[in-house]
Amino acid sequence: MLPLHSEKWANAAPEQKLEPEALGFLNYLRFVAMNCRAKPHTDLFEACALLHTEHDKTQQAHAEALMRCLNEALGKPARLYAPGVSEMTFDESWLLQLCLASARQDRASVHFLVQSRVAREHRRLITFLVHWITGRFSRF
Repeated sequence: MLPLHSEKWANAAPEQKLEPEALGFLNYLRFVAMNCRAKPHTDLFEACALLHTEHDKTQQAHAEALMRCLNEALGKPARLYAPGVSEMTFDESWLLQLCLASARQDRASVHFLVQSRVAREHRRLITFLVHWITGRFSRF
């Protein structure tokens, strides 16, 4: 039996290196999430309905809707680090991979990532928000 803290296991999964654009996008989502902490959580369906009726809503409004409803979509509180932290939580890594797949229009990866963690009734709305945000993020 191998010990859990073996050097072999410590080197098995190196820290993921991010492109500056991806790290900037992750920090943007972290800032949005921090600003949303004081706001009441919103039902995902209500948030998306509001965004559909008011077409002049900005990327910021869509990002806020995503971050305010992420806990509901995942079925548990999402763990996010503060902006500027180089490490990522599993939730952040998943969200970033989802956004990167959306930005490169990789529908199979988006489908897989959403299906792996998001409740069935929220998948379409989360996909809508992610596509809208990544489609308008200029540095992606």
